[in-house]
Amino acid sequence: MGGVSLALGAIYVVFGLVLMQTGLGAFGIVIVLAIAWGQWYFSDSLALKSMGAKVVEPHQAPELHAMIDRLCVLADMPKPRVAVAVTDVPNAFATGRTPKHSAVCVTTGIMQRLDAEELEGVLAHELAHVANRDVTVMTVATSLGLLAGLVTRYGFYFGGGGRGRGNNNNLPFIVVFLVSIVVYFLSFLLTRSLSRYRELSADRSGAYLTGQPSKLASALMKISGDMSRIPSRDLRETGAVSAFFFAPALNRASVSAMFSTHPPLDQRVQQLSRISAELSER
Repeated sequence: MGGVSLALGAIYVVFGLVLMQTGLGAFGIVIVLAIAWGQWYFSDSLALKSMGAKVVEPHQAPELHAMIDRLCVLADMPKPRVAVAVTDVPNAFATGRTPKHSAVCVTTGIMQRLDAEELEGVLAHELAHVANRDVTVMTVATSLGLLAGLVTRYGFYFGGGGRGRGNNNNLPFIVVFLVSIVVYFLSFLLTRSLSRYRELSADRSGAYLTGQPSKLASALMKISGDMSRIPSRDLRETGAVSAFFFAPALNRASVSAMFSTHPPLDQRVQQLSRISAELSER
């Protein structure tokens, strides 16, 4: 994760220098900071709304609340809001800008398919995302790609490609346009890589929190196996928040591992097997 962050930082510096040479730097940075701040500040509400999830109180989902209460005590962290989304897609996700302003959401599909210990493993994984402030990390990481995307779409037109400009003024903006495409692609790959590392980190934290990595592995295999049988329409409806999911909502055959937000299933299960062996030795 450190290596990916350093690479993103280097690209930030290079892209910033290019933008400053053309006068687009201040404009682009202000717009991106505003969008990134909104994405970070309202992340919990936006994610829940996009899934059609409803916040539930302890009397509405006592078993679910009891699991999260126990895990929060073990992890020594504030309890997030608890939400349920009515969909057959078996999954869960966590979102929120800080541990005190966060939410954990599970679908009715996952509650129907997993036993109590498997569901607890999934919830521990999601709480690890909250404790590790992964929404903040990924918001910062994706801001560069957002800036590059904006420049690619609008910067060239407003800066030098619009009508009424002299041909001599176009060259710097053509350079920015081309650099923006390269930067967007590189930052896209790096943020996907960072996302995969964060998932492995959450698996590890969740496994140690419950002390039952085998149950987390079992939940992973159940969810991944069932995902191929979920109707395509249901998967498309959850596409907006698939990056937050415990397991990817896309069939692995439909997306290359390089572009995936989640590590391969076998890599996650192997890590959990090593943790299980370590705990057994202890």
